[in-house]
Amino acid sequence: MNEDYKNKITEAIEYIKSQTNLNPQYGLILGSGLGELAEEVEEKVVIPYKNIPNFLESTAPSHAGNLVIGKLGGKDVFVMQGRLHLYEGYDPKDITLPVRVMQKMGIKTLIATCASGGLNRNFHAGEFMLIKDHINFMGANPLTGANDNEMGTRFPVMFDCYTPDLREIAKQAAMDEKIYLHEGTYFAIPGPVFFTRAELRFAIQSGGDAVGMSMVQEVITAAHAGMKVLGIANITDMALPDVEHHSTEVEILATAKRTGPTFRKLIKSILTRI
Repeated sequence: MNEDYKNKITEAIEYIKSQTNLNPQYGLILGSGLGELAEEVEEKVVIPYKNIPNFLESTAPSHAGNLVIGKLGGKDVFVMQGRLHLYEGYDPKDITLPVRVMQKMGIKTLIATCASGGLNRNFHAGEFMLIKDHINFMGANPLTGANDNEMGTRFPVMFDCYTPDLREIAKQAAMDEKIYLHEGTYFAIPGPVFFTRAELRFAIQSGGDAVGMSMVQEVITAAHAGMKVLGIANITDMALPDVEHHSTEVEILATAKRTGPTFRKLIKSILTRI
């Protein structure tokens, strides 16, 4: 990690701290169609990404592109209302710069969420999957290049990068709220195209339970930073190779919007228990 990148992190933090006196304890990344949770943050300060030095704008549909800092579920939170993706043409280090900002601001726990396509035939659109593992099929890694030992070890172990004790908390929250929560492996692809039938068969045979175009870059960075990570995927469609119709972007976002209230209840319930 070169000095220029470290300076970018510092500049972003200095600006954010000039806008709020809160010191967030928890980071949240809200994926496609899930950003409405940020509207429920109390005592919030909303900072558009375009105003934060070195943050890039999110161009993905339904991603508002705001940093929201305030209180949620009784906790001080750093909420990314929308994220960046490889398919937008961004470098992995630019995508993950907000996670580095969280790290240097002292945040130790990250809750990352996303919309995804279900690969497991036991799933149904509109349900949720607790991520227990991932397969990085993106062809990119944010740790490529020189390592800075102050930020993390050269060869971080990715076993249990989705922290087991946080997964247990999420399961208990889901049970208490009567929300059905699957558990499975997230298969990450670069996008922006949806997989072909043959590619979907490969993802299923490789052990993927859901497929999506995000999550993994931020999770790798958070693991490198020594953060605890909880990952939750909204199964917004079923991406099965032998069906006649693959859901469109419009249909996927409609499902995310429909399931939004349940999603928000789950995340807030988890936060109160951590």
